[in-house]
Amino acid sequence: MKKITCAALCLALIISLAACSSAEYTVSFDEGSAGAAIEAMTVKGGKKATAPADPTKDGYSFIGWFKDAGLTESFDFASDKVQGDMTLYAGWDKDTGDTPSNPGNDKDFSTLRSPGSQEDAYEYMSFFQPGKDGTSQPFVGDTMPYFEDGTYYIYYLKEAGDSYNHSAYLATTTNFVTYTEVDASVLEANHDGGQDSWIGTGSVVKVDGKYYFFYTGHGNGAVLEYAEKIMVAVGDTPTSFEKLEGWEITPPAELGQKNDFRDPQGYVDPETGNIILTVTAAQDGVARILKYTVSPDLENKHYDGVIFTNDEAKNGDFWNLECSDTFKIGDKYYITYSAQDDTLWYAMSDTPYGPYGDPVRLDGKLFYAAKHVEDGDKYYMVGWARRSESVSSTQDVAGWAGNVAVQEIIQNPDGTLYLDPVDAVEDSFTVRRELTCEGGTHAYVASGSAYSYVDAFTCYEGFKLTGEFTFNGEGTFGLSFDYNGRDDKNKFISIDPADGVMRLAFNEGGTVITETAAPLNAGETYSFTYIQEGSVGIFYIDGIASLTVRLYGASGKPISIFAENNSVLFTSLREYTRP
Repeated sequence: MKKITCAALCLALIISLAACSSAEYTVSFDEGSAGAAIEAMTVKGGKKATAPADPTKDGYSFIGWFKDAGLTESFDFASDKVQGDMTLYAGWDKDTGDTPSNPGNDKDFSTLRSPGSQEDAYEYMSFFQPGKDGTSQPFVGDTMPYFEDGTYYIYYLKEAGDSYNHSAYLATTTNFVTYTEVDASVLEANHDGGQDSWIGTGSVVKVDGKYYFFYTGHGNGAVLEYAEKIMVAVGDTPTSFEKLEGWEITPPAELGQKNDFRDPQGYVDPETGNIILTVTAAQDGVARILKYTVSPDLENKHYDGVIFTNDEAKNGDFWNLECSDTFKIGDKYYITYSAQDDTLWYAMSDTPYGPYGDPVRLDGKLFYAAKHVEDGDKYYMVGWARRSESVSSTQDVAGWAGNVAVQEIIQNPDGTLYLDPVDAVEDSFTVRRELTCEGGTHAYVASGSAYSYVDAFTCYEGFKLTGEFTFNGEGTFGLSFDYNGRDDKNKFISIDPADGVMRLAFNEGGTVITETAAPLNAGETYSFTYIQEGSVGIFYIDGIASLTVRLYGASGKPISIFAENNSVLFTSLREYTRP
């Protein structure tokens, strides 16, 4: 056996080190869609690389180079040595012109541990709900928005409190941030029974200085010939109405039914001065939307026929297309409606009142009974955010009525629609808060089949989150809200690229509450906005989709970013509260 002397070993080591020191490696730079590309450089093994000039990107600040695309490990040109070929990744943070602060004006939720006690403590502004009547908390049912002289009049069916059989009440706003509640009803259900012993959804139009409140009169179908009729009240102002006795529209005989005839939405035809009413009703057991023409003096009423039927309704999935609405944006015409226990839909046409294309969902089923209102500049959908009958439920959000929710309607170049936050609401959150994620303004989550979490935000009484994200897998990811300190009870706003949807899901994703379409592509960067007040929130993937959510019991607790079977990088993260 040949012996290797100590001298030989030393010589071999010296030769090896010399070879290593003479090796050259390539350091490449990934600027992350910045301006000019940075050329790769060659560096001898064991030596330090020379830092290039900082890259620039419009609207962003450069925060340094990182060893990984997830920006979890920074690279220090002053101390890190090159030991092989490598790529460095640029980190970016959006220039928002503000810095984090701690104003110390947070509501203390440490003693309000139950969802019910938290709900009782909320002071709703943008997501308006009526004030308590004694110990009873009323809620907002079907909204009927009207705009005049800078004021939005939000009529609604009041559920509970001092409301008798869904009498119509009113709240006004000039900005959708704060509301003024009118205490007394503007249209009272008939206490003596009869056709309008219950008030159903309608609308307000102004004709020749008079305000017409068209509404549904819902009576006892076992006693009356018609369970529902269209009725009207008249006023000299938009805040006071008197019922016009004897005026009514009944279902036409060709419908073949007398029970389902409701939700008149009125418009004034600018060419003829006539009032156009859309009404939802069933024909041959299928839900449809009808059109009527009414003369300005209300004397003449003409049934113009069916203008829309949803194919889903033909299959029996929907038995009513509630709270229909029609409007025009640019050169396109739209019809919207809410399908029973489903969601808000719209269909598009090139001509008034159809024919319409295939209907498309807007938002999820927690944004219900929304109708449009326009102010000469912008278009909005005004609806209500659904609630739970039991705030401690982790299984459903299915109660009727809730809080007012308003979203801006945005039209794409091809005429399709999506919803955006209301500018004034978004701008009301101005105080930037410290985040809890280690990256400061970015967080990376990578996970296999088990969920992984990274704390990032705090759930205040009211707040706004913004940021960007890029994902590379097909599993779910999003925001996780602590409910009771147990991960298996977490409530998710979950993005599912494989199914092309985003969802509200409880019990760590096990109980799906609602969802909406959100087609996204791996490797692309998307921006998001999330606004929450009390237990109501709306999550926006900007320019793509919105999802209204209800999250009881989360205030004062951490909000994490989660992922499963995916890797996701969140950047330019911000959290804002109101002053």
